[in-house]
Amino acid sequence: MASAASTIVFIIAAAAWSPLTDAASTSFPTSSPVSPPPCAAPPLATAFLRARCATTLYGVACYESLLPYACTFQTSHVKLARAAADVNVASLRLISKRVKEIIGGGGGGGGMTGDEMAELRDCASTLSSAAGLAKQSAAELAKLDAAGAAAGRSSARWAISNAQTWLSASMTNEATCSDGLALSGATAASLTVRQVAIGVVSAKEQTSIALALVNGIPVPS
Repeated sequence: MASAASTIVFIIAAAAWSPLTDAASTSFPTSSPVSPPPCAAPPLATAFLRARCATTLYGVACYESLLPYACTFQTSHVKLARAAADVNVASLRLISKRVKEIIGGGGGGGGMTGDEMAELRDCASTLSSAAGLAKQSAAELAKLDAAGAAAGRSSARWAISNAQTWLSASMTNEATCSDGLALSGATAASLTVRQVAIGVVSAKEQTSIALALVNGIPVPS
């Protein structure tokens, strides 16, 4: 899964902010996309993905973001959840990096008010925490994936519970950021802050998708 995870990072970086580019603003950073794993997704894998994504709140986003990696998860619930967690980590790292660039003065944040910058500093902290929690979830799923059939009922339950807890906490941090921006009125006043807010919404969707797919992992009997 390591190669798929690195691919996910680049594709998320290349695609996540494309709707945000504006002639009057500094667009979010992008990276050159890396090709997905070199194989055609088998019909069983795509059907499995479509069915699992239908259980999430964002079925289309789920399917489109994970389809390039269908060869890596085939029909495995654990591998699919792990791929979703990797996408989640990548999206959170990207938005967190962007916010830090703005705060540091090199990311198009010139002319922002002190209150707007204060809200972004709060977001930088909560998004950093969210990314760390998402990474813990991905690591827990990686261990469960590596254990495979050897994972007993108790250890599988523990891993799933941990992943659920960390993803839920990550969503709380993301909501804290987006709610703070909205309540302060910063999103109405600043294009840069609106871009950040849209990015956080995208990251929240990816977290929600990952959590739904973790919830769907069957526990060994």
